[in-house]
Amino acid sequence: MSKILLIIHVLAAVVAVGPVAVAGSMFPASLRRAAGAPDRHEAVVAVRLLHHICRVYAVVGLAVPVFGFATASSMHVLGSPWLIVSIALTGVAALVLALLVLPAQETAIAGLSGSGSGDGSGGSNSGTATAAARLDGAQIRRLAMVTGCFNLLWATVTVLMIVRPGSTTGV
Repeated sequence: MSKILLIIHVLAAVVAVGPVAVAGSMFPASLRRAAGAPDRHEAVVAVRLLHHICRVYAVVGLAVPVFGFATASSMHVLGSPWLIVSIALTGVAALVLALLVLPAQETAIAGLSGSGSGDGSGGSNSGTATAAARLDGAQIRRLAMVTGCFNLLWATVTVLMIVRPGSTTGV
């Protein structure tokens, strides 16, 4: 049973966390393009799609710790230091995503939408300048950095799950 739970846990991690990591990493560059494009409609649609992917797969990602706890319980390793550290890092990654990445993406999208250009209202380059002012480079760099931290946390958890320092279990 442990192997089946482990397979489901790993598949859930790949299917849920992978899209968030990729879409989240693509978001800042797409945001820069959308803020600087004279006719931004398609660029704004792409930014909104990336945010939607992040939001949906963040919810789907809740299956990862659920199956992780089930797997750890069936393997009798719930008290192992490598697992406790992995659980803590997973919690931090979830908080980074929920409290920093997704709200920053929403704020950026609101900044793009509020500029009046590229939304079918007939805005011009002055609308693009307004969007660029609302979405300053520091805000976009901060979002890229926080998203990178989220990805680094998940990479660390993945390494811990594979290496399992000090573990004597064989799966």
